[in-house]
Amino acid sequence: MGEALLAFDEYCDAIVAQTGLLAQHVRGADSSAPVPTCPGWHLGRLLRHVGGDHRWAEEIVRTRATEPIDDDPVDDPAAYAGLDDRALGDWLVEGAARLAGTLRATGPDVPVWTPADEQLVQQSTMFWARRMTYETLLHRADAALVTGAEFVVEESLAVDAVEEWLEFSTVPEAYEPLPGVPELLGPGRTLGFDAGAAGEWLLDLGGERPGWRRGAGPASASVRGPVTDLLLFLYARPAPGVETRGDSELLDLWLKRTRFWLEA
Repeated sequence: MGEALLAFDEYCDAIVAQTGLLAQHVRGADSSAPVPTCPGWHLGRLLRHVGGDHRWAEEIVRTRATEPIDDDPVDDPAAYAGLDDRALGDWLVEGAARLAGTLRATGPDVPVWTPADEQLVQQSTMFWARRMTYETLLHRADAALVTGAEFVVEESLAVDAVEEWLEFSTVPEAYEPLPGVPELLGPGRTLGFDAGAAGEWLLDLGGERPGWRRGAGPASASVRGPVTDLLLFLYARPAPGVETRGDSELLDLWLKRTRFWLEA
């Protein structure tokens, strides 16, 4: 597994900063506007989802939970229904500040429950700092698409978010055989990701489980583009700067398998 590229405090700062940008993107926007990258959602639901995620993660960290905490409010359309749409921006910012404050007060290495594979990801507060950074960042991209706001991401954040995705792509749900689904793993199968000066990565699908490393190498299929577009591509968001080459069936299968958690 790759190491997180940012320090714990940097993630805490990023949660607050990304939420502030999200609130700016939607200021004065129609909360009933559909969000094409989240089918069936409107902007108000997207914002309530992000704020709900922050509050859910904050409770896990604050209580040092070792078992799952009810996350129904995160995706329940009725959650926070009584919250005035005009107050959503301030509500988002307040929740992010509370989460960041709780994370900082707790520290990076305190054991807590996470939904990630405990054999691959340390079950600690560091997970939540990193995960909530990119949960917020990607939903900021969704909101920017709706409102027409400019979406710009610091290179260090985009690179680290790509590596977080590659880590998640090695969990059993992403590669274990499924009835009626072609095998993902096989001899000589590799995927390359090239973000130019920002970095390159090689994913090896030839073993008993996927493994990735930084750097280039022979690839059955490759994806090339600016690192922010590469990140958006992985998350099934519009990424006009990305080009793909090689075994498109293998790449499509890998994307379908690794995106399972986006549909959960």
